[in-house]
Order: sequence, then C-alpha cells, then structure tokens
Amino acid sequence: MSPRPRKVSDEQVQAAAYRVMARVGPAQLKLTDIAEEAGVTSGALVQRFGSKKGLLLSLMEGAAAAGPGMFRTLRAVHDSPLATVRAYATRHAQMGESPGAVAHHLAWLQMDLTDPEFRRCTVRMARRTRAGLRSLLEEAEVAGEVRSGTDCAGLARTIEIVLGGSLLTWAFYQEGRADAFVGQDVEAVLAPHVTTAGSPARTGKGRGRSSARLRGRKRPRGAMP
Repeated sequence: MSPRPRKVSDEQVQAAAYRVMARVGPAQLKLTDIAEEAGVTSGALVQRFGSKKGLLLSLMEGAAAAGPGMFRTLRAVHDSPLATVRAYATRHAQMGESPGAVAHHLAWLQMDLTDPEFRRCTVRMARRTRAGLRSLLEEAEVAGEVRSGTDCAGLARTIEIVLGGSLLTWAFYQEGRADAFVGQDVEAVLAPHVTTAGSPARTGKGRGRSSARLRGRKRPRGAMP
C-alpha cells in the first residue's frame, strides 16, 4: 500500500517557517506557530522533521545548499559579473528593512554560531558565498571589468567582511536606506580594482535583464556573510 501523499510539501512548510521567523526571534518561536502557518498539525511536523530543531536544521541545510544556485540565478538576470556582485550586495542589504530587522537577524545568528550543528551549516553557507563572489570577480577580470592581476580571492573576502560590517554600521547611524549605505561601502572597496568598463555607470544596477523577477525576494535566514 503506497503512503498517503502529503498535502503540504516540505518546501511549503519551510516557507511557512520563514514567515513565522520573520515575525519572532528564537526564544519566541514555537512549533505550533509554524504548524498553524503551514496549515498542518504540530504532530505532523514532528513526524516529518523530528522536532523544532530538526525543522530549523532542514532550513539551514537548504539555505547552505542553495548558495551556488542563488548566484547562478542572480548572474542569469544581470548583464555583467560586477553588476551581479552589486546585486548581491543589494540582496544582502534587504536584512536592513529597519534597525529592528537587523537586530532580529542577529538574534538568529547568535544561535547559528553557538550551536555546533547550526554552525556547520553557517560555515558552509559563508564559504559558498565567498566562493560565489570570487567566481564573479574572476569572471569580471576576464571580461575586463576588473584590473588584470587583481587578487580576486582576497577581494571576495574583503567584500564579504564589508557587507556584514556595513549593514551593522547602518543600524547604528540609520542614515538613508540600508541598500544605499551598504552599496556605497562596497563601491569604495571595488574602486581601486575596477576599470572603466566595470564602473557602476557602465554595468549599472538597473540593467538586469529580468531584475523584476528578483525584486522583493527576502534573503533566507542564516549567516551574515
């Protein structure tokens, strides 16, 4: 006898979990809230994921695995590799909808860094983020957008560090929009390495072939690479 088909997929449950996590922090999150959001029972979630932690780990594992695909998706809708780097910076800055939102993400990050199982996922996510940035910068060097001989590995690491620090600094000062604040810092890092062909005016944030497809998407929970 074949098993009864699930009315709600794992992807739908995970999407429901993300929505709940956007509203509450780790201390307030309850499995019953996720179950209600997903339209299933708490028992069904326990049967499927084992526990609330099991469900959260499945989210983190999925987010860590999705990193390369996320960069491919961004690259497919932008005209150049450097435009894609800038688009990723904008995507990262979506965590800065408000200073409170940044604090909310930091609360989840605290758990990601202190629990060994979550930390393993966080490290994988961060490494894949850095690798994705490095690949884009190497492509930009070949395309003539970045100066020949640029240390793309080092530059990717610097961008990764600046993204996290810039968003947190924006929360301190609250000057303008987070994406503009973060973008300015990323441009300062890129400036010594970028050729005329790679300038913002040439690559353009607004020149994505299908940028509307990505507009409004939330960055998944996880590390702040």
